[in-house]
Amino acid sequence: MSEELSIEELLSVLDDEYARPILVAASAEPKSAKALAEACEASLPTVYRRLDTLEAHDLITERTELDDDGHHYSTYEATLQSVAIELDEEGLTADVSREPTDAADRFTELWEGI
Repeated sequence: MSEELSIEELLSVLDDEYARPILVAASAEPKSAKALAEACEASLPTVYRRLDTLEAHDLITERTELDDDGHHYSTYEATLQSVAIELDEEGLTADVSREPTDAADRFTELWEGI
């Protein structure tokens, strides 16, 4: 999603009882939808719906992995790093920090860290 989230959209997504645990579980390492469902004690359809929402708002990313038998499967990793909410006379604003999601951005971040 190229546009920034509004504060209302962000709070609505983070207010979801399944979205938060999915983000937490996917922040440590990439996990399959099945592993996320088990970690969050949610049904697989519920997890897939939340993953769609989180991915649409650039809070999680999907990657395709290959197992030893050559079969492919999707894993999900949280891109959300932090959220800072500020209050001023104009209202609430949110600053969302995300992990880079494509290879070029990850390489640039790695290179700048050297």
